[in-house]
Amino acid sequence: MSAPHRSSLLTVKPEWIDHNGHLNMAYYNVLFDNAADEFFATFGIDLNYIQSTGFSTFSAEFHVCYVREVHEGNQVYVTSQLIDFDEKRFHFFQELYHEDGWLSATGEGLGLHVELAGPKVAPMPPETHNKISAVFEQHRQLPRPARAGRAIGIKRK
Repeated sequence: MSAPHRSSLLTVKPEWIDHNGHLNMAYYNVLFDNAADEFFATFGIDLNYIQSTGFSTFSAEFHVCYVREVHEGNQVYVTSQLIDFDEKRFHFFQELYHEDGWLSATGEGLGLHVELAGPKVAPMPPETHNKISAVFEQHRQLPRPARAGRAIGIKRK
């Protein structure tokens, strides 16, 4: 995986369109979340993992930047890049693209590895840690996304 993970093609559904005629802001998160499920599966965190280990992931923080509107019926895909991780957390960056290749939005997240019995943040089992480490070793060779680490606020002179 020498490039960011690329999700399957996703379709913007009619019920996701707001009164302005474009994708409602809430559904950008749905698209990013669906793509994250595909990405996390590459390092072994999927439904089977949750059911067999009692561990899962929770979102601690997620930031979206809206770049260009998408509309009903548009086909889109999401790229996901692992920026950093430790034994309990992972920082990732996502970009939502129209099937024609233009950028629609970016998402940046901090995920937590959680023991569901608590629930409480817990270290990843060694096998999972090794899998995410392998992804990270490939992704750390990629350029850091330009929009990663952005802060929100009104700049004053």
